[in-house]
Amino acid sequence: MKTEKFSIWFVLCVAVFVTSLITANVISVKLIQLGGLVFPAGVVIFPISYIFGDVLTEVYGYQRARLVIWLGFVCNLLCVAAIWLAQILPAASFWQGQDAFVQILGYTPRLLLASFLAYLLGEFANSFVLARLKIATAGKWLWLRTIGSTLVGEGLDSIVFISLAFAGTIPAAGLLTAILTQWLIKSTYEAAATPLTYLVVNFLKRVESLDTFDRTTDFNPLKMF
Repeated sequence: MKTEKFSIWFVLCVAVFVTSLITANVISVKLIQLGGLVFPAGVVIFPISYIFGDVLTEVYGYQRARLVIWLGFVCNLLCVAAIWLAQILPAASFWQGQDAFVQILGYTPRLLLASFLAYLLGEFANSFVLARLKIATAGKWLWLRTIGSTLVGEGLDSIVFISLAFAGTIPAAGLLTAILTQWLIKSTYEAAATPLTYLVVNFLKRVESLDTFDRTTDFNPLKMF
């Protein structure tokens, strides 16, 4: 039986990716307003999952990134299931926080569906575009790959989530504004983090002696092995 070994650096990247994803989903219930812009608090950390998604694809390749994307999905599903179970279990008679607990951590089926679909479509699109651009650019212009893939991935994520979660509850103009606002904030976030992405990618390529090109990769998101 063949056993695949993962380096400590790969494991650390996976940990940051999954932690960023779950944290973003938990804190997104709070809405932040800066000037005339209103957006969920998850925006402050969710783009980090895209940054490390880029790092994983750039260094380790699409196959490893695909594994991590599905791992993040399963971990997020486990978190949601645990919160739901804690919500429905009877509260202690002396505990007064049930209403607040449900209000902050409760999820509606519609929001969950929107969140899960947006995550999968956005992350897989991000990884696919980066991998293909790496081949097209012969490994040059990392900034073009990270920003270009983010524009596509974050765009799909914002369109799918906002549309499924809020269609019919707010006017079409409001939906469009929300989509554009989230897309621009998240994309600008990653663009600003490009120097950090360069540092992490160059460090990992050096210590791992690895620079993967997905020339013969099967990009089917469902093909795990």
